[in-house]
Amino acid sequence: MYENRMMPLGRKSSLVFALSAIFPLLHPTSVSLALDPEPQEPHGKANVIGEYIAETGFYQSMRLTEDAPIVSTRSKYQDITVVESDYYGKILVLDGVVQLTEKDADSYNEMMAHIPMMSHNAPSRVLVIGGGDGYVLSEVLKHPMVEHVDHVDLDEGVISVCRDYFSWGKAWDDPRVKLHVADGAAFIRDVEAGSYDVIIQDSSDPFTWDDDGAVIDLPSGVLYSQSHFENLVRVLSPGGALNLQAETFQIPSDLKGIGNWRSNLLDAGFKSAKYGSLAISSYPTGQIGFMLCKKSPEDNDRIPTIDDVVRRFGEMVRKGKATSYYQPKLQLSSFDLPLWVENSIYGESILSQWSTESDEL
Repeated sequence: MYENRMMPLGRKSSLVFALSAIFPLLHPTSVSLALDPEPQEPHGKANVIGEYIAETGFYQSMRLTEDAPIVSTRSKYQDITVVESDYYGKILVLDGVVQLTEKDADSYNEMMAHIPMMSHNAPSRVLVIGGGDGYVLSEVLKHPMVEHVDHVDLDEGVISVCRDYFSWGKAWDDPRVKLHVADGAAFIRDVEAGSYDVIIQDSSDPFTWDDDGAVIDLPSGVLYSQSHFENLVRVLSPGGALNLQAETFQIPSDLKGIGNWRSNLLDAGFKSAKYGSLAISSYPTGQIGFMLCKKSPEDNDRIPTIDDVVRRFGEMVRKGKATSYYQPKLQLSSFDLPLWVENSIYGESILSQWSTESDEL
């Protein structure tokens, strides 16, 4: 049974896309881009659409077929729905907003996990904040060096649904994993200094807009506060790596936020903070990014090279832990950005760095 409805599409910037389920016509799995100067309101979010049109000049939506929900429930915090699509497979929807699809979830989650894991020479203790769907966690566990992972997420309902309905749901059964149903910012305030080699913060949007275009902080905004950044530095071991969700550079307000977050992360004590990009069709603008941050290593710490990454990746593949999006070349190339993006994030002085910039991971 097919159903006609619209809902915002795009997990990390849930403000801008809409998913329109339609009856199959010539090709039931086709996906089309609609350019609509006067789009209909999805679930009353006219202010969101208006803000998006003002920033990009047009409205984007994706049209695809959708069956009746596989599961629809409500946790303490939000509505949780899983639907089946011919093209995108199972789709996780929270409060009417698409979080991930089986079709392209690999791109975001593999990059969020493997980029920081490969940038550390021996990542044995890992913290994952957010990512209640469990996909990032499942990718972290592909690394044989991992001895312990603390996974912290606030909504046990999301975890329960994803455990039952997605193929990676067995990740929480791994004996190396300890699940904490808690607030991520509060959790790390009580963690001892130097506890983790890698931290991955897979959070939702930190802000939205009101009807007048003013920025409104969302609950996850605390995960982008200066005090939280300082705690992240504190609980990382020397040479430790942080990777956090960092929005799309295609929307002006998001691009401004990326630059501000990078400055704040450096002020918090990170040695470096670099924005990387990935392609994903079901997220707003088809692009989203992450911020890889490194803590200063000890003087005798060995920094991994790209040859190390290739070797470790080969070992993963041979042990049946292959990826479908991430590959070693992306460990460096994902940080190559359009010039106007680099100028915005790093300043126009980036041009003078080309002749001296190293390939340090």
